[in-house]
Amino acid sequence: MDDLKDKAMTKQQDETTAESSAKLDDINRKTGRNMPQAVATAAFLIVLIVASLLVRVDLFIWLIVVFVLLALRELHVSFATVHLYIPLVAFWLCSASTLLATYYLPDHVLVAGVGIAVSMLAVAISSNMRHVVGRRLKVAIEDKRNAAQSTDTSSDNKLASNSKTSESSLNNVAVSMFLVVYILVLASCIVLSETFNGHPVAHAIMLIFLPALSDTGGLFAGAFLGKHKLSPRISPKKSVEGLCGSILFAMIGAYAVFAVTYSHLWSRYWWVPILTGVMVGIIGTFGDLSASMLKRDMGLKDMGHLLKGHGGVIDRVDSILLCAPFFMLLFMLTGM
Repeated sequence: MDDLKDKAMTKQQDETTAESSAKLDDINRKTGRNMPQAVATAAFLIVLIVASLLVRVDLFIWLIVVFVLLALRELHVSFATVHLYIPLVAFWLCSASTLLATYYLPDHVLVAGVGIAVSMLAVAISSNMRHVVGRRLKVAIEDKRNAAQSTDTSSDNKLASNSKTSESSLNNVAVSMFLVVYILVLASCIVLSETFNGHPVAHAIMLIFLPALSDTGGLFAGAFLGKHKLSPRISPKKSVEGLCGSILFAMIGAYAVFAVTYSHLWSRYWWVPILTGVMVGIIGTFGDLSASMLKRDMGLKDMGHLLKGHGGVIDRVDSILLCAPFFMLLFMLTGM
């Protein structure tokens, strides 16, 4: 009798486990991510960022620099898969020196402008030099091509056509100039936002966590409620319901930060959290779609694999980068 009860309980547990696994697989399929890995990675990043802010704001700036360098490494490999080469060492030196000088030197805006101009010149000159593909880069390129070909047959055709891309210096310069704007200019807006009005921690929380919160709202709203595709050709996972979730979560987060830090401005700027939620939701989604369009054009599923469950550093920071200029102008115009 006991054996029959044990078998029945075991069977019930197996059925429950199988049902839970099926639900998780369905959520992973809808979101396009490994959700347990994504949640664990997000928790680690939250702890890392909050710890840096609690210890010293300078550590947060250095953390931004590290993420920029890692993102450039991922983009270096991704573009190399389609025979477009960026001068990684020059990019690293210019980006690190510009971001750190922007924060530590006076006249922050002027320093950022000079640093970006010098970086454009240095990167353009370096892009014209002969590129030697080292062994480690060859291995990384081959791994990324194999990953793309194993996940999507359409990527085979895309990579096959892109493998014939001209390796002229002009193409390399064009891609490098694009990355100066996409990475360095936008990252400089994050650093500049930490240099005025005396609220660096609140600024950092809004800059980093509101786009992340917006992504989370869009992820869950899209997974459980998503029915109407937002842009099926660029990103089949994006939905109108997900966009609404992104706006709602960003708005709630903005109200929370505003109530804690800027309560003295409430009577004049009660509308700021509403505007912030709408803009972060829209701009963040546009940033995700831009990154998806870039990946789709190169025939790649992910830019990198450094952040488990998130597809890479650039996949994690694309919406943050696009939102950075909006936040910088918001802080400057409102005095927040």
